[in-house]
Amino acid sequence: MKEPSYTARLELFAQNAQKVKQDFAWKNAQVNRLAALLYTAENKIADSEAIRASFELIKEHTGSFSSFRSTSAIGLAALLSLSANQEKQLVDTLAVYELLKDAKFRGSDHLVIAAYQIAVNTAPDQYLQTVERAKAFYEGMKARHPFLTGRDDYIFAALLGLSGIPVESGLLRMEELYAALKPEFLSGNSVQALTQVLVLRDNASETASQVLALRDAFRARGLRLDKEYTLSSLGVLSLLPCVHEDIVNGVSETYEFLRTQKGFGNWSITKQELLLLSAALVAFNYVDKAKSGVVTTMLSTNITNIVIAQQASIAAAAAASAAAASSSS
Repeated sequence: MKEPSYTARLELFAQNAQKVKQDFAWKNAQVNRLAALLYTAENKIADSEAIRASFELIKEHTGSFSSFRSTSAIGLAALLSLSANQEKQLVDTLAVYELLKDAKFRGSDHLVIAAYQIAVNTAPDQYLQTVERAKAFYEGMKARHPFLTGRDDYIFAALLGLSGIPVESGLLRMEELYAALKPEFLSGNSVQALTQVLVLRDNASETASQVLALRDAFRARGLRLDKEYTLSSLGVLSLLPCVHEDIVNGVSETYEFLRTQKGFGNWSITKQELLLLSAALVAFNYVDKAKSGVVTTMLSTNITNIVIAQQASIAAAAAASAAAASSSS
């Protein structure tokens, strides 16, 4: 992880985070860091003007109380700003959003990102089928875990809908993973999110053992990725085709480097969020290697989508919590 290109990417992320923070100071800090991460994943300097233009585009196409304008809107604006055709991408996303609502998904920040993922990753003539598959996955999860399944599962339901995984066998595999992993972790909700990531791997029992081995490797270094908000990151990292020592070293070195950067001190960002971002940056580094043929293209695409989905989901949850706290004060 010490190669110069990776160090340069970490420096770029730190710079992007400061730039977005300064230019969107009134927006949610975690969502701003997501925007910075999205640009860093593309090895680009954050373009605040492009993000602002996309945000204005969102306002032009939506009403005042639309979920598209909610706390996590800057994250969506950043995604759109990286698109070659922002307006078409937004219009397509709005169309998918309406299909999702027709399927009885409830409007929320999470549903906005779910709609975006579907709009970006499939053709318009496949939107309805993908939404129906997402709904089938969601209802299957809710039938098995009614108290765990909610709006925070929308984004991963969309990713599962986009996958080629048969619904019933996918749900069965997720349940096998849940049964294997739940005794090891405290939060049932986080374990469910973890299974949504891991279902992309074929062998359920082998996958569970990989996750537990990686957890233990992190624990041995004093890093806890088995907490509520970082558990799905453990799943993402377990998908990477490399030895655990390299993964742990990468996350540890990334974390330590970022802690020294402006805006990433103990008073600015929690340990768990910084671990989340560190894991994402390590994953993106391996995606870059995939482009050189080191990792399969399909896996790299999955990892990219999963990381975006995971980060957006957690940012949306944080934004919703902040909004709720503000309204009750």
